[in-house]
Order: sequence, then C-alpha cells, then structure tokens
Amino acid sequence: MTLSSRPLKGIRVLVGRARHQAGALSTELRKLGAQVLEIPFIEIRKPRSFHPLDAALKNLATYDWLILTSVNGVEAMFARPAWKNSMWKSGPLGPRKATRNSGALAPAIRIAAIGPATKKAIEQRGLRVDVMPKEYVAESVVRSLRKKVKGKRVLLVRAKVARDVIPRELRKAGAKVDVVEAYETVAPKSSRGRLRAALKDPNKRPHVVTFTSSSTVKNFAALLGLSPKHKPAQLDGVRMASIGPVTSQTLREYGFRPDIAARKFTIPGLIDAIVRKLSSPKQPQ
Repeated sequence: MTLSSRPLKGIRVLVGRARHQAGALSTELRKLGAQVLEIPFIEIRKPRSFHPLDAALKNLATYDWLILTSVNGVEAMFARPAWKNSMWKSGPLGPRKATRNSGALAPAIRIAAIGPATKKAIEQRGLRVDVMPKEYVAESVVRSLRKKVKGKRVLLVRAKVARDVIPRELRKAGAKVDVVEAYETVAPKSSRGRLRAALKDPNKRPHVVTFTSSSTVKNFAALLGLSPKHKPAQLDGVRMASIGPVTSQTLREYGFRPDIAARKFTIPGLIDAIVRKLSSPKQPQ
C-alpha cells in the first residue's frame, strides 16, 4: 500500500461506538493508516420489559406503517418470539410479493427505515423497505411520510431514549402513532477509567474522537464527568468528528465544536470527512 493510500498515517482516532458495532469503522480507519483506539461510549441493553414491543408485534396486522430507526432496533425486533410466532410463523421470509400473497404479511403494512445500514438489516431478513429518506435523520423521515400517514396507524420501534420528532410530527399529520422500546443505551462504566487514562497519555491521546449519535456525545460527557459548556483542558486540540447534524448540535450543546462533519450521514461518510479534513503531507506527531 502506498503512502497516498494511507492518508491517515500517524493519526490517532478514538472510536466510541458500541463494542459489537465498532469493527466496520475501526477496520476502514486502520486501512487508511490511522491508529485506532476503541473505547465504547455506548452499550446496548435489553429494555426493562419487552411486553409493549411483544404486544405491538402480535398486533402488527393492525398497523399501516412500521418505522425502524436503527440496526439495533431491527435486531431486537426480529429476535422476539412474538415476531417469530405470530404472522411470521410460516417460515423464512421470501420476496415481498410472495410474502404478502401468502398471508404472512398484513397487506397494507409498509416499512420505513432511517439510513442504508438499517435498510440493509431489514432486507437481509427478507422484507422490502418502502421508504428510506435521502437524509438519514428523523426530520427527513417526517418529510417522506407526512403526506402518506393521515388516518393511518404507525408503529415506531426505537431506543428507550430518543428524540420525539417522528411521533410528534406524524401525529400532527393525522397519524395514530404507537412508540415501543426495543432496547436502551447506557454509558459503560468500564470505559470511564480507560477514557480518562487515554486522554492523559501522550502516546494514546487521540487526534480525533468519532461520534455516531447524540447518545455517544452525551455518554462521552458523562464518562468524563462533564456538564454542558464545560470542556476540560485535556481535550484541547482534540478534534470532534460528527456523523450528522443532530449529533453536531448535541456536541455544541456540550460546548464542543464539530470540527469534522460528514456530508453523507453514514459511517463511510464519516470516514470520508475525516480523510478530507486531516489528510495532508504533514501529519500530527
């Protein structure tokens, strides 16, 4: 591999994605020459109760739209016995048309997904996604569905704590929206010491910290014991890389400047933004 194909050589990047999801981002950064340190700012946990989700899945035939906002939500939903044992019990899901004709899928139900990763996770399980907005944020989902949901029943499967843009705006558009929790995100306590130690060690201190959601920003602050608008000295000179506008806004709320912002709100888009910003003949020491 030539030097020009390793534009991030000598740059240390801290990846804070959940442990089981960090691989894709870390692998690509390493291919580009970056030194990657993985310290998860986020941990995916089961909700306190699956009852609301299971109840909704058992009655999925009564909904017109199903909205999924993350791969985590897709994985949690498809793992539920209520999904496997109700209308989906006919076996592996085939093409959408065949599934509908077989009666395994409610004829009217349509699926919306935020982002290509969520769309791919759904399609890998045999279902077709009807709507994926051009921009992978809640506001874009609302714009895509606003004129389609009047008088319709909508099921939104998401994390325990999430922005209320989708249910609020779709209800204004005349939809009846049920929101169910499929998982929750927490800050891993085991990351606190590792994160603080990395920021103090000149051989590990990152040049860039990546943020892939508002939750990663909030948990990063919590792990460091920060309050909004209070930026510690050990973060001076560390660049913050954001996957999208919502994450960037959360960074600003905590007193951080989003030095690097993805143009396309995906992991490849975030990597491209880091390369555009930092690749140069003179690398950080």
